[in-house]
Amino acid sequence: MAPATLQGAERTGTAPAREDPDPPTPHETPEEWSPTPEELAAVRTTVARLRGAYPSVDAATVEATVEAAYGSFRQAKVRKYVPILAERRSRKALAAGSLPDPVRDGP
Repeated sequence: MAPATLQGAERTGTAPAREDPDPPTPHETPEEWSPTPEELAAVRTTVARLRGAYPSVDAATVEATVEAAYGSFRQAKVRKYVPILAERRSRKALAAGSLPDPVRDGP
């Protein structure tokens, strides 16, 4: 680094503060996230497919498992692969006989 660049840091003992170049917008916060119509259709399809694959599991349990799996990806920036990842996570939880914990099983 050039000496002129380090001058500010040496004088104060700390690096100069920089602003965040791309602060998060309100629609990116988890509280305000809402699924797109395509994602809602994917949830319904996944629930239907898993209810057929696991007929001995209560329908409400299957729905809760799928919703928790999708919820664990709510902050994912790339949404294209969320349906397949959520289905895999749901299948794994249903096969194990337990509901996923969104905090522990996060994205």
